[in-house]
Amino acid sequence: MSVSTISYAALGAAITCEVAGSALLQKSEQFTKAGPTLGMAACYGAAFFLMSVALKAMPLGVVYAIWSGVGIVLIAVVGALVFKQSLDGPAMFGMAMIVCGVVVMQAFSATTGH
Repeated sequence: MSVSTISYAALGAAITCEVAGSALLQKSEQFTKAGPTLGMAACYGAAFFLMSVALKAMPLGVVYAIWSGVGIVLIAVVGALVFKQSLDGPAMFGMAMIVCGVVVMQAFSATTGH
């Protein structure tokens, strides 16, 4: 397995952990529920460890752009499906612009290391 593949896999796992941690943060009810609070802390710890693995072969700016772009969309989906939260048109448009920026960076930038 190449270093690049491992870095992208670690980043994907980091994003998944961060989204799970954010969902548990909502469930913790401002840290008043022990289970979700401990789960959130574990997920965030794993997310940052996995992000550090991705940083071995990818630039920080690239990792963080992918992390935040994908994370924003995934947590919005979790918010809608799990917490019954909705977004208005401008919010969805703004998120689409962020995703487009990540796609442009991945497709055209030599910095991403693909």
